[in-house]
Amino acid sequence: MIKVTNIAFTGYPVTDKQKAKDFYEGILNLKSTMDMDFPAGFWIEYDLGAGTLALTNMWKAASKTGPSIALEVEDFPATIETLKAKGVPFDGEPFETPVCHIGIVTDPDGNFVMIHKLKPNHPNP
Repeated sequence: MIKVTNIAFTGYPVTDKQKAKDFYEGILNLKSTMDMDFPAGFWIEYDLGAGTLALTNMWKAASKTGPSIALEVEDFPATIETLKAKGVPFDGEPFETPVCHIGIVTDPDGNFVMIHKLKPNHPNP
């Protein structure tokens, strides 16, 4: 059984890191809690109360569908197994980052929904 515990983050696709930072930090006065560059692109997080806004250029396809949501789940492997058994379409294979596990599925309208599980040493804000 799938058990979603909260919204891990909401991701917004952006194309220019500096322009995004100028807007979100310079104009909206948000404080970055994570700013990382990867071979595939960049990832910036802003923790806002119980939620997190993530800006990235790593999911090129996400810019076609707009923002996406990441749902924190209690049991990542069991959730992925259940989704696959139910024939839910995945956008690639689930993967691991230094801080979490992610599987990207699509809803019936083609919107990305990320299945997310933080690693134990990276608790939710």
